[in-house]
Amino acid sequence: MYKRIEADEKAIALINELKGRYGALMFHQSGGCCDGSQPMCFEKGDFKLGYSDVCLGEVEGCEFWMSKDQFEYWQHTHLTLTAVDGRGASFSLEIPLGKRFIIESRLYTPQERENLTPLRYLED
Repeated sequence: MYKRIEADEKAIALINELKGRYGALMFHQSGGCCDGSQPMCFEKGDFKLGYSDVCLGEVEGCEFWMSKDQFEYWQHTHLTLTAVDGRGASFSLEIPLGKRFIIESRLYTPQERENLTPLRYLED
């Protein structure tokens, strides 16, 4: 099975730093505009999930959720979570550290598309 979401070394290092400060984490990617469309990191349970969200998988043991509307646009792409220097304008936990998470994407190969990890929903 091929993962829908993965994290690179920069994101993994930042996730582990944040876990050391806050404990268990979660991610949510909305379909908002500007900084509202960047992946946001929260303490696990601090973001209210709804039936309009889908879980793409986990990165470093942290669930990665996305709004279903946004997923409709990105369902054909493999996502890689990375971290860069720069301060975003969101409530994501990394912002005070002068970092921000971003998503890089590429289209799935035909082989990947046929064998993707299943999605999860709140009702699962």
